[in-house]
This record gives sequence, structure tokens and C-alpha cells, in this order.
Amino acid sequence: MSASTVIFYILSAVILGGGLLAVTAHKIFRAAVFLLFSLIGIAGLYFYLNYEFLGAVQIVVYVGGIVVLIIFSIFLTAESGSDMKKPALVRVLFSFLATAFGCALTLWLIKGHLFQSTVNMAVEPSARNIGRQMLSTTQHGYLLPFEVVSILLLASMIGCIVIAIKSPKQAVAEERKEITN
Repeated sequence: MSASTVIFYILSAVILGGGLLAVTAHKIFRAAVFLLFSLIGIAGLYFYLNYEFLGAVQIVVYVGGIVVLIIFSIFLTAESGSDMKKPALVRVLFSFLATAFGCALTLWLIKGHLFQSTVNMAVEPSARNIGRQMLSTTQHGYLLPFEVVSILLLASMIGCIVIAIKSPKQAVAEERKEITN
């Protein structure tokens, strides 16, 4: 087994392990930290594939933006250290069935597709080419996905603010608790 295969398996284990632990964690803060590890593993996979720009975007947007906002919103809520509610058995079974269906559908689609190689050279992933494509409005431009990422960050910030806002009843109950202590 070559070193490159070992690195791929390590990155895959970090991604899958972090994702599985994020979904099954009982405390919400731990779930966010495991999500952080999974997203860092995905960035490592991009770096492994020599897509440095995508790896950097993964770290800046998802690890540095989304996960940090999630962690801040967890700390701003009143019950940040408490255990999450256990899901109903029906939801757990439905989740497993949906996952199995998604895996089977993906395998069926991959098996039915004929992948053909091309003789065209790939575009060099230099900063100049990426910048031109990122701000281009032509067929192969990425201006729309760039704007979608900014909307994603805005939506996550609004979600964090909504989570952090306390209801008036909750604020009064916390004030009473502080006064009695």
C-alpha cells in the first residue's frame, strides 16, 4: 500500500468519523466540533487532490465562517451545555432508510454512466485563471456561485441571531434565577 493510499484512507476516516460523530453526539457543542473536523478533512482532501484554491475556500467559508457562527450561536443560547433530545425511533428508522436509498441510488447512477476520457487539456488552476472565471458572467463563469456563497453566509448569520435571541419569558426566568442565587 502506497503512502498516497494511506493518506486518502486517513482523510476519509476523518471525514466519515467526524460526520458520524456530529450526527450521533448527545451534546450540541460536541456535534459542532465534530462537524468542524469533518469539514477540515474535506479541505484536506481538496489539498490532497492539488486543488489548493478549493481547500482554502473550504477552510475560509465553511470552517472559518459557518462552523464558527454555529459555535457562537450555541454559546449564546441558554442551554448550550445540556444534552439534546433523543430522536423518536421512527425518525431514526426513516433516517437509515433514506441513507440506504440515497446510497443505492448513487451506486445505480454511477454504474449506469459511462465515463469517457478526454484529450482536452485541463485549465491550469492558477490564481489568475481562477479570478477570471470567478468574476466572469460567461458560460463557464462562477459569479453566480460566488454570490450564492455570500447569501449562504448571510443566512447563517441570520440563523445564529435567531437562535441567540431569547424570548421575553426566558429572559425573565433567567433574571429571577440570577436574583435568587
